[in-house]
Amino acid sequence: MSRNGLAIIMAGATGTLLKSGMPSVMAEVMGKPLVGCVASSVVSSGIKKIVTVVPAKDNYIKNYLAKTFPENNIDTVEQETPLGTAHAVMQALPYIEEIAKEDGHVLILNGDTPFLDANTIHGAFTHHLASHNDITVITAIVGKPFGYGRIIRNTSRDFVGIIEEQDADSDVKRINEISSGTFWFKASKLRDILNQLPPRANGHYNLVDAVSILIELGAKADTFFAPRSDIILGANNRLQLMELNTYAKMQEIEFHLSAGVNIPYADGVIIEPGVEIGIDTQILPNTIIKGNSKIGKNCVIGPNSIISDSIIEDNAKLNNVQCYQSTVKNGADIGPFVHIRPNSVVGDNVHLGNFVEVKNSKIDEGTKVSHLTYVGDADVGKRVNFGCGTVTVNYDGRNKHRTVIGDDVFIGCNTNLIAPVTVGDGAYTAAGSTITEDVPEDSLGIARAKQVNKIGWRIANKDKYSK
Repeated sequence: MSRNGLAIIMAGATGTLLKSGMPSVMAEVMGKPLVGCVASSVVSSGIKKIVTVVPAKDNYIKNYLAKTFPENNIDTVEQETPLGTAHAVMQALPYIEEIAKEDGHVLILNGDTPFLDANTIHGAFTHHLASHNDITVITAIVGKPFGYGRIIRNTSRDFVGIIEEQDADSDVKRINEISSGTFWFKASKLRDILNQLPPRANGHYNLVDAVSILIELGAKADTFFAPRSDIILGANNRLQLMELNTYAKMQEIEFHLSAGVNIPYADGVIIEPGVEIGIDTQILPNTIIKGNSKIGKNCVIGPNSIISDSIIEDNAKLNNVQCYQSTVKNGADIGPFVHIRPNSVVGDNVHLGNFVEVKNSKIDEGTKVSHLTYVGDADVGKRVNFGCGTVTVNYDGRNKHRTVIGDDVFIGCNTNLIAPVTVGDGAYTAAGSTITEDVPEDSLGIARAKQVNKIGWRIANKDKYSK
């Protein structure tokens, strides 16, 4: 992509159409804001300078772009009052002026078209340059063109303009070639027309009018057919947003099916773009896999599980598990109802049973934590057995402390391990103990009061405690 190129992302719409307190382009498709999808495609296309037109007093889009694209030179300008698409572009006139001085070109696109990809942007630009166009409109053929601007051609099939839905008669409405709302302009032509574009009767300035006037003035205009019609899809209401998510979800599921992943039912299955899944892994209903997650081969994930920014190695089984920013190693068997919190490593062939929580801990191979146990801020060795109801007591009200458990340790039921504390290799703790001191290896730690039986106590107190 030429360095003397500029992209203008129109993201000035408020959240009115979606009935939201945030700008419409911050609505998410597959976990990513619409404007983020568009910006990613523009960055990937190679355009070096990007400016986004945002609503007045916006912080949502500005903060998101600054955080997500810190090295990609994305500026923002505010549109105080939304007065049409051309009016939005006018807010970026100083940028257009600079590119015009370099005899460059400007890409204009909507901030709510998540499926517009870098290849389409680059392909349109290549066609734009090769054809020496002043204007190139990216178009698509759709089965249901309602709501979109129609592409108008003369009898020679030359492109002569765009008519919007509200201005179209019955003949024009039957046209199924539509404008995507994405344009390449020669910067000098765009600058000149914006400086003289008249408003419509409602006071709005529209880009389709700018295109029509430039064509009347002799500008060279052409179209570029998008290879896929989904690049035009956007969201003007919550129903359309749901449809975008449903479409994107099925595209991603079909990708993984074709790569050898077994997804017997799509019910509730969401796999975000970028997730890697190995062959013969089974994804069961109501499972969400997010972020930079990587799933190995021959795993069973789900049902009812969330995997976020985590690595799950081969042959692991996760049933009703929530796992965040952690690693689960080969052959681990986890669930149901397990919560793995960030910075945890669950080792080879580890078993975590029902109602177990792990946080910021390393559990080595072959260890079993079968039920109702909390392992937090701990380093656990190999082949350890945790009895039911064990707690690593890691927080003293001010600081977090670590528990260290060696290999082949047996932790009795209802043991409290008061960190910082170490249980040596081969050691045992007696059930019901509160361990406050280190237990040496191969020793038995007992920390509970001696049992006292009061013979005949109930009979002596029958009047006091009788029903």
